[in-house]
Amino acid sequence: MDLKLTATVFVTIFVAEIADKTQIATLLYASNAQHSRLSVFIGSALALMVASGVAVLAGAGLSNWIDEKLMAHVAGIAFILVGIWTIARA
Repeated sequence: MDLKLTATVFVTIFVAEIADKTQIATLLYASNAQHSRLSVFIGSALALMVASGVAVLAGAGLSNWIDEKLMAHVAGIAFILVGIWTIARA
């Protein structure tokens, strides 16, 4: 296992996920005194694991047909467009 890559992925995903809709939904579930915090944590963690698994499989599959550099450019452009759209809506 490549620990440097693992750390880079962890930091990137952690920063991207903080205060997004997923975290806000998790916070709202956990703020309800009638909900088990452990159940909220397990449900949220499982959902993120499955979503990440789908992303890894999709990325691995796409890499067979699309050049890695092109995928990086498309992803970068998509992030920029989402950022511009977010700023325009604010």
